[in-house]
Amino acid sequence: MRTIRSVSAAEPSITPQPDGGWEDGLVKLETRGRVAIAWLDHPPANALSPETVGALRRAWDAVADSAVRVLVVASANARLFSAGADIKAFTGLDEAASRDYVAGMHELLRAFERSSIVTIAAVNGLALGGGCELAMACDLRIAAGSARFGQPEIKLGIIPGFGGTQRLARLVGPAKALELNLVGEPIGAEEAHALGLVNRVVANDELLPAALALAETLAAQAPLAVAAIKRVSAHADLDAGIADEQGAFAEVFASADASEGIAAFLEKRAPDFQGR
Repeated sequence: MRTIRSVSAAEPSITPQPDGGWEDGLVKLETRGRVAIAWLDHPPANALSPETVGALRRAWDAVADSAVRVLVVASANARLFSAGADIKAFTGLDEAASRDYVAGMHELLRAFERSSIVTIAAVNGLALGGGCELAMACDLRIAAGSARFGQPEIKLGIIPGFGGTQRLARLVGPAKALELNLVGEPIGAEEAHALGLVNRVVANDELLPAALALAETLAAQAPLAVAAIKRVSAHADLDAGIADEQGAFAEVFASADASEGIAAFLEKRAPDFQGR
C-alpha cells in the first residue's frame, strides 16, 4: 500500500543552496540549522566515482564536526538519485587503488551507521548498484513515486561491492534479497515500500519537503536517546558480512566473466559469460 505524506508547511527550495565554499564540486553541502543536505551533483548519472566518494566523505566530515543532527542525502539531478559506481573509472584503477576505493566507501557508509547523526536518503528516480547501497546505508529512506531501486551488478558478471549483499537482506529478508541480487532487475517505489526497503513513498514534488519535515522532527529529538537507539539497533555481525563481501567482490572482479561483463556494458552489447 502506498504511503503518501502531504507537507502543509511552506515548501522548501528543492534546488541546492550550498554553503559558502561548497558551491562547486561533486557534492554540495547545504546547512539549514540542525539539518544539512548533501547534494549529489555529478552529471549525468551521479556516478559514485572515487572523486564523488571523496567529496561525500568531505561533506560527512564537515557535518560530523558540527551541530548538525540530521543529514539528508539528495540528488541535484531531477531525474535520478545515483546510477551507481562509475564502472569506467573503476576499471582504470590498479588493484591497490580499487581496494582503497571500495574500502573507503565501506568506511564512509559504516560511519553513517555508527554516528549519532541520523541520515535520510531522499531518493528520486534511479537508485541502482552503489546508489541503492548508499541509500540502504542511510537510517531512513523516503522515495518519490518515480524512484526505482536495484542491484544490477550480476548483469556485469560481478557482485554488489558497497554492502548490497548484506544490507538488502537485513531490510527485505534473505530470500527476496537473494532474488533481487541474482536477477538484477530494479523494483519500483511501491514494491520497495511493501518489502521494507523504503520507509515512505511520497509524490515526486513532495520528496524534499517530506524529507526535510522528517529531518526537522528527528533533529528535535533527544540526542542521547537517538544515539542510543541507533547503537543498540545495529546488527552486530554486519562488519563480518561486509568483510566477506569485500573478499568475494575482489575475487569475482578479477575473473574473465567480470571483464567480459564490463566490456559488454561499455560497448552496449550482450555479454558472453564463460564461467571463468
